[in-house]
Amino acid sequence: MNAPVRVLHCSSGNLYGGVETLLATLARQATPGACPEYALCFEGRSSAELREVGANVHQLAPVRLRRPWTIWQARRNLSQLLAKRPFDVVVCHGGWPHWICGPVVRRRGTPLVFWLHDLAGGTHWVERLAAATPPDLALAGSRCAAETIKHIFPGVPREVIYPPVALPAVDRVKARESIRAELATSREAVVIVLASRFDPLKGHRTLIEALGRLQERPGWEAWIAGGAQQAHEHHYLDELQKQAQAAGIAERVRFLGHRSDVPTLLAAADIFCQPNLRPESFGLAFVEAMDAALPVVSTKIGAAEEIVDASCGILVPPNDSATLTASLTTLIEEPETRRRLGSAGPARARDLCDPGAALARLETLLRDVSRDKEARPFVRSIPAEAVPR
Repeated sequence: MNAPVRVLHCSSGNLYGGVETLLATLARQATPGACPEYALCFEGRSSAELREVGANVHQLAPVRLRRPWTIWQARRNLSQLLAKRPFDVVVCHGGWPHWICGPVVRRRGTPLVFWLHDLAGGTHWVERLAAATPPDLALAGSRCAAETIKHIFPGVPREVIYPPVALPAVDRVKARESIRAELATSREAVVIVLASRFDPLKGHRTLIEALGRLQERPGWEAWIAGGAQQAHEHHYLDELQKQAQAAGIAERVRFLGHRSDVPTLLAAADIFCQPNLRPESFGLAFVEAMDAALPVVSTKIGAAEEIVDASCGILVPPNDSATLTASLTTLIEEPETRRRLGSAGPARARDLCDPGAALARLETLLRDVSRDKEARPFVRSIPAEAVPR
């Protein structure tokens, strides 16, 4: 029998999004063949959630670019951690933690894995800093994301692994009754939902513009879930609320704020719509919506093309509110079309992101890397004082 592979996952931890959701899933769904631990720069929701499920969480240091000594402190703390605990492999989730942690891991001679959670262009300063320390393996959550790894790490082996998504069992009838009663939404209303972080690329403006064209059409309501976490997100939320007011649909577009019950919220809705403006490397929200048996409406760019097919949703051109309006109108007016597309979603979600299959593949990839005794030589990283301020 193989001994469990000891893995240290490194991340920033200061915000909460797809990466943090993945880390929580890795902790909750840990297999006997893997012993994951976590190193985060910041304490917050992510570290608290990981500890709640019994994971070992190590705090490195709250890194601030204007305080270069915090970078050195984080690296020193990581070096001490690696000296005390013999990990088989270290996984850095994104360019920022890879730049912070990668050089330390290289000095220790521990196999290093980079996990891309975005689309790489190779021009951002964080990417340039990360590129100074090539990993032994690069992972990506979709084929379109994997294709961009070459802009940071040309020649590094790369693998695609769709993120494992733990899909909770939700009683849709009870969810529909409870959530709609809470939000004073009628049972008959066709509810369009968007649940995501407040980032303009998610297409909130396009959705509201499309819904404005449906002002005269009765029978629909929209729920927009997500909590603003930073100052620019609060400003963006204010702009969206004003846009809905100007379109005359403020009373039908509900901004729900942060929700800890997103699976239940989705189960109470009828249509999921996230009309991305730019490509994304993946879309956990699409998988969660499909599992809730919602037809998914998005744009035909990025990983959405790999996740949403004609069996379970509709893809429209980006930034095209007129076509989006037409697609939403079809789904609002044709309950049978909604049912047909929604009913195919759960199987599609499981095929893509079944935790058992995804974690088994991840364990195999990490074990193979850990068995490679010829780790790449350390490559000098760009010093902290060279970082733009």
